[in-house]
Amino acid sequence: MPEPRLSFKEMCAKFDVTPRTLRYYEYIELLSPEREGRARFYGPRELARMTLIMRGRRFGFSLEEMRQWLQIYDREGTGKQMRAFVRMADEQLDALADQKAQLEETIRELADLRAEVARDLG
Repeated sequence: MPEPRLSFKEMCAKFDVTPRTLRYYEYIELLSPEREGRARFYGPRELARMTLIMRGRRFGFSLEEMRQWLQIYDREGTGKQMRAFVRMADEQLDALADQKAQLEETIRELADLRAEVARDLG
């Protein structure tokens, strides 16, 4: 039994991305769909890669980081890829913690300023 494949349109719908986004992911070699004439079909490998790409984007990884990370699997296998992910995740967690601290400080400053202005009004 052949493995299930999604068409270009089905892939866009499944991952809620625009056709332009999907074509761009192919252009930068994140995805490599099968081609039959002008039609593109996405098999299990491409579905798994797209799932990882979408998750990586949600976590704040750049497309270039995702491309390099996916290439590690293609060249060197799962173990090396998992070690690279741990390193990438550590770096991203540090960056997110910094952003969180900055955001909390900005919220405090805005709340203090708002309270001061409200006191001056009343």
